[in-house]
Amino acid sequence: MTNNFEKRVELMAPLKNYKSLNAVLGKADAVYFGIESFNMRMFSDNFKLEDLNDIVKTCHNHNINAYLTTNIIIYENEIPLLEQILDKAVESEIDAVIIHDIGAIQIAKEKGLDVHISTQASISNSQTALFYESLGAQRLILARELSLEQIKEIKNVVRKAEIETFIHGAQCTSISGRCYFSAEICESQDYSANRGKCVQPCRRKWRVYDDQNNELLYDGVFFINAKDLCMIEHIPKLIDAKIDAFKIEGRMRDPIYIEETTKCYKEAIEAYYDNDFTEEKVKNWLKRLIKVYNRGFSTGFYFGLPKGSEIERKFDGNISNYKKVEIGKVINYFPEKNAAKILLTSGKLKLNDEIFIIGTHTDSYLRQNISSIQIKQKKNLTETPFVSSKKDRIAVGIIVDNPVKKNDKIFRLE
Repeated sequence: MTNNFEKRVELMAPLKNYKSLNAVLGKADAVYFGIESFNMRMFSDNFKLEDLNDIVKTCHNHNINAYLTTNIIIYENEIPLLEQILDKAVESEIDAVIIHDIGAIQIAKEKGLDVHISTQASISNSQTALFYESLGAQRLILARELSLEQIKEIKNVVRKAEIETFIHGAQCTSISGRCYFSAEICESQDYSANRGKCVQPCRRKWRVYDDQNNELLYDGVFFINAKDLCMIEHIPKLIDAKIDAFKIEGRMRDPIYIEETTKCYKEAIEAYYDNDFTEEKVKNWLKRLIKVYNRGFSTGFYFGLPKGSEIERKFDGNISNYKKVEIGKVINYFPEKNAAKILLTSGKLKLNDEIFIIGTHTDSYLRQNISSIQIKQKKNLTETPFVSSKKDRIAVGIIVDNPVKKNDKIFRLE
């Protein structure tokens, strides 16, 4: 039985850009993100260093902790830039930096920053955990190859440091992401996974030939294409293991994915603390998670070594049956009426349809249901005509829950 005074697990959402930040306000307890330099998702739409103060202020205004990832391998000539980034982190009052390079840890501590040790450090046993704790780390993000029982053992030994684990999202085929496959394939360290520039060769089809036994083992198969982690149905076990923070992976994914996964796991965590975690709710969360980007689901290493069934062998990328379909764009926004005029370019809209309004060159992100439809002077319509071609396009007035901007695009999942 859980009481209301017990410290609750922290739910961390990934950020790709301001759109994803807007998507998780009021839903996540914490966010983690990178800037243009020194993070493990260099191909993502990362924030600029000068954005840092604004990001942290926005997070704190919504009672969200902000964590900056600076967890790549650092070379000697890069230390001055690292110092500059960490100075900016101090100025912004960031809640912690996520790091694994020992030198970077030392510099961060000298500047008075809280340090979370990245999963890149592959903390796999209690002695390693105690070592990083002795360096002053406030949190340890454990290796992703640990079972739940091994996580419990480490948690029982550490004295002060919190324990964080991943609960959802992409899984790297290699050890906690420490991989040289991409760099080797590209014949360049410019594309090293350890520098945040992995081109994901593990997600491709491969032919593997055993020349010793004169045997073709794999013939054009995605044999190292790991399914996504999904622990939604096991949230009670993870909280009972006294894990302090749950992390959702996905800094390369769009805000629809980031919002929906965050919402589902937030609901699951609250259901646990409210003693209302049911099988029916789990089924509903899984249905919602399957709708957004996923490679199929796996429990990773939590309950033993992954089996062959936890590799997606047939398809690369998203296997969801739902796709984000563009159906129009915003023509104008009327703040005094909380209304927008949109150009419907495909399909039709009905009352209660769920839509997503997402900026292309703006920070807009809005998910809502259609509550009103107006075409010219005709109000209180229940649906629009069907648009199948350019000549059918129509302007539609709708009420919007939050401000949007001209040319923001409108999508739905179909």
